Amino acid sequence: MRHALGVIGVLAAGVLLAVSAAMNWRFGYYLGKSELDGLIYGSASAAADCLKALVPFFFFAAIRNRMWSQAAASAVVWLVVTGYSLTSALGHAALNRMDTAGQRAVEAQSYKDLRSDLERAKEQLSWVPQHRPAGVVQSEIDTLKNSREWQWTEGCTKVTGPKGRTFCSQYNGLVAELASAEQAQKLEARIAEIQAELSKVDSGSVMAEADPQAAVLTKLASIFVPSLTVEDIQTGLTIFIALLLEVGSGFGLYIAFSQWRIYDRRAPAAPAMVPAVQAEPEVTRSLEVATPPKVSVNDNRNPIRLVPPESDVERFFKERIDRKPNSSVTSTELYEDYCAWCEELDKEPLALPIFCKQFGELGVQKARIAGKVRHIGIALRSTPERWEDKKLPTLATQAA
Repeated sequence: MRHALGVIGVLAAGVLLAVSAAMNWRFGYYLGKSELDGLIYGSASAAADCLKALVPFFFFAAIRNRMWSQAAASAVVWLVVTGYSLTSALGHAALNRMDTAGQRAVEAQSYKDLRSDLERAKEQLSWVPQHRPAGVVQSEIDTLKNSREWQWTEGCTKVTGPKGRTFCSQYNGLVAELASAEQAQKLEARIAEIQAELSKVDSGSVMAEADPQAAVLTKLASIFVPSLTVEDIQTGLTIFIALLLEVGSGFGLYIAFSQWRIYDRRAPAAPAMVPAVQAEPEVTRSLEVATPPKVSVNDNRNPIRLVPPESDVERFFKERIDRKPNSSVTSTELYEDYCAWCEELDKEPLALPIFCKQFGELGVQKARIAGKVRHIGIALRSTPERWEDKKLPTLATQAA
């Protein structure tokens, strides 16, 4: 189960890191004036984002080994790359959110305008009086123009007599009816055009709000803070998304890999202070059981000495080193064997300076021979003697 959790954690952190690096690369790429400049900025942004995920390993390892200068340098690097990555993520998130919200606003407004035009055209069509088709009316008008009354009245410009007035009244009625028919044709064509445009738009995808999430959060937050606006919520959401990516990609891998170390590293129990009491020889008596002597609270005849637990360096010395007067081991060989011993026992090795300090406290003499620091009078059990100096006793005496 713990392996599954670790693998899932690593995959999730890897996805966040990949997304963050891709966002930073795109944002850095668009900052370039030319394509080459864009590649340079984008590559630098992606590399900084990857370094951001590795720095926690370096920082906490330096803290654990008490290497304060390395820890300080790691902290400075982490602050710089994280700050740059955060600004890039904020820029990318803001750009995409504002573009998406603006596009939705334009689509929603266009849809509302089309609906308004359609309703207006239908309303205007309802105002048009009853009429016959324009072709029928036009044919009747042409018939009237071929009659003698049309010539008598000179195209209904000089109306005289009852017949002329009746003729011209009929003609003007047909002209008005023709105008109504033509207006209706235009309105019907406009309605058909608007309906065709509306059919291309999916009404389900058109939103009433440009940013529905920000609108809902604004309504909820206005209960407590009435002065909040949609723009304030959009800014907060942009910052939240950037922080999610940066924190998740920056510490996700370190936390996921720590999953195995939590279970592999056994919590050290409280060091038991073992009483060092001199063992007394067993006296075997037939058919008798030796009863321990009674010891009172203030009895100091058998004092109990508390022995502190041995350190890893002391244990390494007992298990991997022999004392040999004419042998010596360099500090590098000694530390490499110590690291191999720690790897066999699944232990975290100490840093080289700390190891050398604790090893020197064991009473092993050191001397610089042939430009190398060598520990005199000891030999590694894991490797045969590779260096022996006949003058070691003299050097040991001088070192003493």
